[in-house]
Amino acid sequence: MWRGRNENGKGGSRTALTRRVSKAKMRYDPKKHHRRSIRLKEYDYTRAGAYFVTICAWNRECLFGEVVNGEIRLNEWGEVVAKTWECLEERYPYVILDEWVIMPNHLHGIVIITDDIEYRRGGSRTAPTETLKRKPLGRLIGAFKTVSTKLINEIRSNPGAPLWQRNYYEHIIRSERDLQDIREYIAGNPIKWEEDEENPDKIVR
Repeated sequence: MWRGRNENGKGGSRTALTRRVSKAKMRYDPKKHHRRSIRLKEYDYTRAGAYFVTICAWNRECLFGEVVNGEIRLNEWGEVVAKTWECLEERYPYVILDEWVIMPNHLHGIVIITDDIEYRRGGSRTAPTETLKRKPLGRLIGAFKTVSTKLINEIRSNPGAPLWQRNYYEHIIRSERDLQDIREYIAGNPIKWEEDEENPDKIVR
């Protein structure tokens, strides 16, 4: 399940999204950019920008579904995770969800934090005196993990059980080329599942 989104949350042109990304050139390397946390100590993660995140299931167990013939098939828990992820965009007016995919034991997604609240509200103009306090990326991911864990634990009647690994992987997207490369990587993730480092049954070639 992967999605391409514009500012309205619907499929379509991403031109406005790509304009928010700086012109610095950095080619995406999945082995380097999403297998470890590279959060910067002095970086303000509330600032407008695009972020690639990977969130892994507890002990990397395949809890959310399976890949069949290169397509992800979500189970009940996977559907809960998908709906909870989508709720980030619905709840926080400064959040745009670009490409994302839920895999059997992890989630990849591009989270865009935007200043363009007027557009996200469907054209209604924000009053000049109104200030919107944005949550940093880490708190947004924390909210997603907390809600999805609670909902799934209710389904499995196991309150307090862990669902996600404690941390998450993050990469600041700094160029349009970087953004496009990551979109392609996310879209192609199910097809390459057999070779994915997160796959407990990975095929070594």
